[in-house]
Amino acid sequence: MKQLLVINPNTSKRVSALLQTHVQAAAGLHVQVRTVTARFGAPYIADEASYAVAAHAALDAWAATLAGPDPRPDAVLIGCFGDPGLMALRESSPAPVTGLAEAAFIEAARHGRYAIVTGGERWGPMLQRLAQALGQAQQLAGIHTVVPTGAQLAADPAAAHRLLAQACRDAAHQLGVQAVILGGAGLAGMAAAIQSDVPVPVIDSVTAGTHWALRTPPLPPARNTPGFDIAWQGLSPEMLALAPAD
Repeated sequence: MKQLLVINPNTSKRVSALLQTHVQAAAGLHVQVRTVTARFGAPYIADEASYAVAAHAALDAWAATLAGPDPRPDAVLIGCFGDPGLMALRESSPAPVTGLAEAAFIEAARHGRYAIVTGGERWGPMLQRLAQALGQAQQLAGIHTVVPTGAQLAADPAAAHRLLAQACRDAAHQLGVQAVILGGAGLAGMAAAIQSDVPVPVIDSVTAGTHWALRTPPLPPARNTPGFDIAWQGLSPEMLALAPAD
Protein backbone atom coordinates (compact mmCIF):
# COMPACT_ATOMS: atom_id res chain seq x y z
CA MET A 1 0.00 0.00 0.00
CA LYS A 2 1.31 3.46 -0.91
CA GLN A 3 2.33 5.60 2.05
CA LEU A 4 1.58 9.34 2.10
CA LEU A 5 3.05 11.43 4.91
CA VAL A 6 1.22 14.69 5.64
CA ILE A 7 3.10 17.18 7.81
CA ASN A 8 1.08 19.79 9.67
CA PRO A 9 3.73 22.43 10.42
CA ASN A 10 1.62 24.11 13.07
CA THR A 11 0.88 22.68 16.51
CA SER A 12 -2.91 22.39 16.18
CA LYS A 13 -4.14 18.81 16.61
CA ARG A 14 -7.52 19.92 15.26
CA VAL A 15 -5.93 21.00 11.98
CA SER A 16 -4.07 17.68 11.83
CA ALA A 17 -7.32 15.77 12.29
CA LEU A 18 -8.97 17.85 9.55
CA LEU A 19 -6.06 17.15 7.21
CA GLN A 20 -6.13 13.44 7.98
CA THR A 21 -9.85 13.20 7.18
CA HIS A 22 -9.77 15.18 3.93
CA VAL A 23 -6.46 13.86 2.58
CA GLN A 24 -7.52 10.26 3.22
CA ALA A 25 -10.84 10.89 1.48
CA ALA A 26 -9.07 12.41 -1.54
CA ALA A 27 -6.39 9.70 -1.61
CA GLY A 28 -8.72 6.71 -1.47
CA LEU A 29 -8.50 3.39 0.29
CA HIS A 30 -5.44 2.23 -1.64
CA VAL A 31 -3.26 4.81 0.15
CA GLN A 32 -2.31 4.89 3.81
CA VAL A 33 -2.27 8.50 4.98
CA ARG A 34 -0.39 9.45 8.12
CA THR A 35 -0.63 13.02 9.40
CA VAL A 36 1.93 14.26 11.92
CA THR A 37 1.87 17.50 13.89
CA ALA A 38 4.72 19.93 14.51
CA ARG A 39 6.34 19.39 17.87
CA PHE A 40 6.91 23.13 18.37
CA GLY A 41 5.92 26.44 16.85
CA ALA A 42 2.63 28.29 16.45
CA PRO A 43 -0.91 26.88 16.68
CA TYR A 44 -1.64 28.68 13.42
CA ILE A 45 0.80 30.14 10.89
CA ALA A 46 -0.23 33.71 10.17
CA ASP A 47 2.90 35.87 9.86
CA GLU A 48 6.55 35.80 8.80
CA ALA A 49 7.88 34.71 12.20
CA SER A 50 5.52 31.76 12.58
CA TYR A 51 6.21 30.83 8.94
CA ALA A 52 9.97 30.77 9.53
CA VAL A 53 9.62 28.58 12.62
CA ALA A 54 7.20 26.30 10.74
CA ALA A 55 9.86 25.47 8.16
CA HIS A 56 12.10 24.13 10.94
CA ALA A 57 9.15 22.36 12.53
CA ALA A 58 8.31 20.63 9.23
CA LEU A 59 11.88 19.32 8.90
CA ASP A 60 11.84 18.18 12.52
CA ALA A 61 8.50 16.38 12.14
CA TRP A 62 9.75 14.63 8.99
CA ALA A 63 12.97 13.49 10.70
CA ALA A 64 11.05 12.29 13.77
CA THR A 65 8.70 10.27 11.57
CA LEU A 66 11.58 8.59 9.75
CA ALA A 67 13.09 7.62 13.11
CA GLY A 68 9.92 5.74 14.07
CA PRO A 69 8.79 2.22 13.20
CA ASP A 70 6.34 3.10 10.42
CA PRO A 71 7.16 2.50 6.75
CA ARG A 72 8.95 5.32 5.00
CA PRO A 73 6.68 7.53 2.91
CA ASP A 74 6.32 7.27 -0.86
CA ALA A 75 5.39 10.97 -0.96
CA VAL A 76 5.31 13.90 1.46
CA LEU A 77 2.70 16.67 1.59
CA ILE A 78 3.25 19.84 3.64
CA GLY A 79 -0.18 20.59 5.04
CA CYS A 80 0.00 24.38 5.03
CA PHE A 81 -1.03 26.81 2.31
CA GLY A 82 2.35 28.49 2.20
CA ASP A 83 4.53 25.37 2.04
CA PRO A 84 7.06 26.21 4.80
CA GLY A 85 10.21 24.14 4.39
CA LEU A 86 9.28 22.95 0.90
CA MET A 87 12.66 23.39 -0.78
CA ALA A 88 14.59 22.10 2.23
CA LEU A 89 12.44 18.99 2.48
CA ARG A 90 12.65 18.41 -1.25
CA GLU A 91 16.44 18.63 -1.02
CA SER A 92 16.55 16.18 1.89
CA SER A 93 13.94 13.57 0.93
CA PRO A 94 14.23 10.74 -1.60
CA ALA A 95 10.42 10.75 -1.83
CA PRO A 96 8.64 13.52 -3.77
CA VAL A 97 7.56 16.51 -1.69
CA THR A 98 4.96 19.18 -2.37
CA GLY A 99 2.85 21.60 -0.37
CA LEU A 100 -0.75 22.75 -0.53
CA ALA A 101 0.12 26.02 -2.26
CA GLU A 102 2.43 24.63 -4.95
CA ALA A 103 -0.04 21.90 -5.87
CA ALA A 104 -2.99 24.30 -5.91
CA PHE A 105 -1.07 26.77 -8.11
CA ILE A 106 -0.40 24.01 -10.63
CA GLU A 107 -4.01 22.78 -10.59
CA ALA A 108 -5.49 26.27 -10.93
CA ALA A 109 -3.13 27.22 -13.74
CA ARG A 110 -4.57 24.40 -15.85
CA HIS A 111 -7.78 26.46 -16.06
CA GLY A 112 -5.99 29.70 -17.01
CA ARG A 113 -5.46 32.82 -14.90
CA TYR A 114 -6.41 32.34 -11.28
CA ALA A 115 -6.87 34.13 -7.99
CA ILE A 116 -6.31 33.09 -4.40
CA VAL A 117 -8.75 33.50 -1.53
CA THR A 118 -7.44 32.72 1.93
CA GLY A 119 -7.71 33.77 5.57
CA GLY A 120 -5.26 36.07 7.34
CA GLU A 121 -4.30 39.51 6.03
CA ARG A 122 -0.53 39.00 6.25
CA TRP A 123 -0.61 36.08 3.82
CA GLY A 124 -0.94 38.32 0.74
CA PRO A 125 2.73 39.30 0.25
CA MET A 126 3.94 35.95 1.57
CA LEU A 127 1.95 34.02 -1.05
CA GLN A 128 2.94 36.44 -3.81
CA ARG A 129 6.59 35.80 -2.97
CA LEU A 130 6.03 32.05 -2.94
CA ALA A 131 4.28 32.11 -6.32
CA GLN A 132 7.20 34.06 -7.74
CA ALA A 133 9.72 31.60 -6.30
CA LEU A 134 7.81 28.65 -7.76
CA GLY A 135 7.47 30.22 -11.20
CA GLN A 136 3.69 30.58 -10.85
CA ALA A 137 3.34 34.35 -10.61
CA GLN A 138 2.53 34.96 -14.28
CA GLN A 139 -0.92 33.35 -14.12
CA LEU A 140 -1.71 34.56 -10.61
CA ALA A 141 -4.04 37.52 -11.13
CA GLY A 142 -4.46 38.50 -7.49
CA ILE A 143 -4.73 37.45 -3.85
CA HIS A 144 -7.84 38.21 -1.80
CA THR A 145 -7.29 37.79 1.94
CA VAL A 146 -10.19 37.92 4.35
CA VAL A 147 -9.62 39.24 7.86
CA PRO A 148 -10.30 36.05 9.86
CA THR A 149 -7.50 33.49 9.88
CA GLY A 150 -8.10 30.00 8.63
CA ALA A 151 -8.42 28.80 12.21
CA GLN A 152 -11.14 31.36 12.93
CA LEU A 153 -12.96 30.49 9.71
CA ALA A 154 -12.89 26.78 10.52
CA ALA A 155 -14.41 27.50 13.93
CA ASP A 156 -17.62 28.89 12.36
CA PRO A 157 -18.25 27.03 9.07
CA ALA A 158 -21.62 28.63 8.28
CA ALA A 159 -20.27 32.16 8.56
CA ALA A 160 -17.09 31.09 6.75
CA HIS A 161 -19.07 29.73 3.80
CA ARG A 162 -20.90 33.03 3.35
CA LEU A 163 -17.75 35.14 3.65
CA LEU A 164 -15.61 32.91 1.42
CA ALA A 165 -18.27 32.48 -1.27
CA GLN A 166 -18.57 36.26 -1.55
CA ALA A 167 -14.79 36.66 -1.62
CA CYS A 168 -14.51 34.06 -4.39
CA ARG A 169 -17.27 35.71 -6.41
CA ASP A 170 -15.59 39.09 -6.00
CA ALA A 171 -12.25 37.66 -7.12
CA ALA A 172 -13.81 35.98 -10.16
CA HIS A 173 -15.71 39.10 -11.28
CA GLN A 174 -13.15 41.77 -10.46
CA LEU A 175 -10.11 39.93 -11.78
CA GLY A 176 -11.71 38.01 -14.63
CA VAL A 177 -10.04 34.74 -13.67
CA GLN A 178 -10.84 31.22 -14.79
CA ALA A 179 -10.36 29.63 -11.35
CA VAL A 180 -10.08 30.57 -7.69
CA ILE A 181 -7.95 28.74 -5.13
CA LEU A 182 -9.49 28.46 -1.67
CA GLY A 183 -6.27 28.08 0.26
CA GLY A 184 -5.62 26.75 3.72
CA ALA A 185 -5.57 23.52 5.68
CA GLY A 186 -8.29 24.88 7.94
CA LEU A 187 -10.52 25.44 4.89
CA ALA A 188 -10.40 21.83 3.71
CA GLY A 189 -13.75 20.77 2.27
CA MET A 190 -15.15 24.30 2.03
CA ALA A 191 -14.50 24.63 -1.72
CA ALA A 192 -17.07 21.96 -2.47
CA ALA A 193 -19.55 23.61 -0.09
CA ILE A 194 -19.40 26.97 -1.89
CA GLN A 195 -18.79 25.85 -5.49
CA SER A 196 -22.43 26.25 -6.52
CA ASP A 197 -22.27 29.92 -5.48
CA VAL A 198 -19.13 30.74 -7.50
CA PRO A 199 -19.12 31.02 -11.33
CA VAL A 200 -15.63 29.50 -11.85
CA PRO A 201 -13.94 26.35 -10.50
CA VAL A 202 -12.95 26.64 -6.84
CA ILE A 203 -9.77 24.68 -6.11
CA ASP A 204 -9.48 23.03 -2.69
CA SER A 205 -5.79 23.25 -1.79
CA VAL A 206 -5.90 20.07 0.31
CA THR A 207 -7.44 18.02 -2.49
CA ALA A 208 -4.99 19.50 -5.01
CA GLY A 209 -2.07 18.67 -2.74
CA THR A 210 -3.20 15.10 -2.30
CA HIS A 211 -3.64 14.51 -6.01
CA TRP A 212 -0.25 16.05 -6.86
CA ALA A 213 1.56 14.00 -4.25
CA LEU A 214 0.03 10.73 -5.43
CA ARG A 215 -0.55 11.06 -9.16
CA THR A 216 2.02 13.44 -10.59
CA PRO A 217 5.08 11.63 -11.95
CA PRO A 218 7.81 12.71 -9.55
CA LEU A 219 11.00 14.40 -10.59
CA PRO A 220 14.13 12.28 -10.12
CA PRO A 221 15.00 12.53 -6.42
CA ALA A 222 17.98 14.60 -5.39
CA ARG A 223 19.15 11.73 -3.18
CA ASN A 224 18.59 8.02 -2.66
CA THR A 225 18.38 8.10 1.13
CA PRO A 226 16.98 10.73 3.48
CA GLY A 227 19.43 13.08 5.08
CA PHE A 228 20.97 16.51 5.45
CA ASP A 229 24.28 17.69 4.04
CA ILE A 230 25.62 19.70 6.96
CA ALA A 231 26.20 18.88 10.62
CA TRP A 232 23.81 20.45 13.12
CA GLN A 233 24.24 21.73 16.65
CA GLY A 234 21.53 21.88 19.27
CA LEU A 235 18.72 20.36 17.18
CA SER A 236 16.54 17.33 17.87
CA PRO A 237 18.18 13.89 18.06
CA GLU A 238 16.19 12.81 14.98
CA MET A 239 17.56 15.69 12.90
CA LEU A 240 21.08 15.09 14.19
CA ALA A 241 20.81 11.43 13.17
CA LEU A 242 20.20 12.43 9.54
CA ALA A 243 23.19 14.78 9.39
CA PRO A 244 26.79 13.89 8.58
CA ALA A 245 29.24 13.57 11.45
CA ASP A 246 31.41 16.58 12.25
